[in-house]
Amino acid sequence: MRVIEPLLSVAMAAVAALAVGANHTLVAPLAVAAVAPALARVDRAEHRLPNRLVLPALLAGLLGVALSWAVSGRLPLVPLVAAAAYAGVLLLLALFGGMGMGDVKLAAALGLASPSPLIALASPLLAFLFGGVVAVVVLIRRGPRARIPFGPFLIAGYFGALVVAAGLRLM
Repeated sequence: MRVIEPLLSVAMAAVAALAVGANHTLVAPLAVAAVAPALARVDRAEHRLPNRLVLPALLAGLLGVALSWAVSGRLPLVPLVAAAAYAGVLLLLALFGGMGMGDVKLAAALGLASPSPLIALASPLLAFLFGGVVAVVVLIRRGPRARIPFGPFLIAGYFGALVVAAGLRLM
């Protein structure tokens, strides 16, 4: 499985490049692509998203925001608002026991890696759609005490949003 992870990271990086273009906004999506396969694997196996994987993506997101600000001279509001809103919603869910703090930090990183409103909106919508469908199936099969890791769905939602953005950009 770990042999496939670098190939998945390269494929995800290619999708990110197609979605946002080869410019300063690509820093954060590339960092997310680098850690996404390992994050999904660990979360599926252990129901946790380790800081050693999430924090570099979060820091790259902050670097991307700073770089964007330096290049354009304007504060990039879309990624900042996306990070605050996405992490804020998951923080509320975490406070009530529905999410973990790793999910909250990953949501912030994904928000910071969202340079356009389309990606910023589609990412959480797709994550909750994918996670909701799987949760219904798991609940039916395993009962109401079943737990599913949400990190893989956060990642799938983000890269699903990038695929949509890349498709629209290529049209």
